[in-house]
Amino acid sequence: MNSSRPKIQYCRAYTLAEMAIVLVIFGLLFGMIHPVYLHYVDEAKSKDVVTQIKELEKEIDDFYKDKGYYPDSLDEVISPPPLDPWGNPIQYLKIKDAPSSSQGKIRKDKNLVPINSDYDLYSSGPDGKSVPPLTANASRDDIVRGRNGDFVGTAIDY
Repeated sequence: MNSSRPKIQYCRAYTLAEMAIVLVIFGLLFGMIHPVYLHYVDEAKSKDVVTQIKELEKEIDDFYKDKGYYPDSLDEVISPPPLDPWGNPIQYLKIKDAPSSSQGKIRKDKNLVPINSDYDLYSSGPDGKSVPPLTANASRDDIVRGRNGDFVGTAIDY
């Protein structure tokens, strides 16, 4: 007679240590990839703002050609004024023929020289903060129009 014991079937399972190792590896990969992803997202948003500013610049210049003066606000050109990808309104400041009270708000380069002589057009960037000197920490991430339209890019690159 063959008295054999019933065979026990073993189930292969992962140990807690193996699962922890896998989670650590995924965490490290995510930690390396996530900042790169965020950089590309911010770069894409910055490119969108550059396009927005160039389109608004064309609208403002067409307004000037039609009327002979620059608008006092963006509302005269497009209503409501557009928002940048970070949800902040695009900023506009008339410089040419503007009252002297607005002269302190004009964007300035590192030598504190105005970057435009006709009008300022800019986004306050991802942080939503901005001050007139481009060298200030609050303004370094701004997307600005400079040299009367010959430059549109980040303030740090101006």
